[in-house]
Amino acid sequence: MNSDIVIRMATTEDAKEILDIYSPYITDTAITFEYDVPSVKEFQERIKNTLKKYPYIVAIENNSIIGYSYVSPFNKRAAYDWAVEVTIYLRQDSKGRGVGKKLYLALEKILKKQNILNLNACIAHTSKEDIHLSNASEHFHKHLGYKKVGHFTKCGYKFGTWYDMIWMEKIIGEHSINPKPIIPITDLYKL
Repeated sequence: MNSDIVIRMATTEDAKEILDIYSPYITDTAITFEYDVPSVKEFQERIKNTLKKYPYIVAIENNSIIGYSYVSPFNKRAAYDWAVEVTIYLRQDSKGRGVGKKLYLALEKILKKQNILNLNACIAHTSKEDIHLSNASEHFHKHLGYKKVGHFTKCGYKFGTWYDMIWMEKIIGEHSINPKPIIPITDLYKL
């Protein structure tokens, strides 16, 4: 893993660079089930909305963003507050170098400070790998301690193919009778 990689909180000014990383996943893969590349303005709004409560972090190497990770609510109802959905994307030339692991470990550290307990990953899955989807994300998450907890069959259609979706989960804290309240990211970091 390259020690020259810096992890920091994203800002709306990073939207263009982050979107440049995400766009090929939309146009060339079934890793995301999103069809259309959003505008930079829409992406700025996504970042801004996430940072109201949750972390949105970037990995930087040589003054360029090479990956990013963020969380969103697992479900909007109050009883789910201690569970989040995690997301990660890397620039194509940054895969296999430990950047994803470094991002996720940094994200977990922040989430523990927020009193989050359950990390859930929604992952596109295929029974037959093709040019649009491999199961590398499942293997990556498994390597980091996630366990498969759900499998939905042929629920996503992209590039003329039906793809499955799996949920993987990692528990990062103890589930007590009276859990500590969630601390918004804005209370932990000056944004």
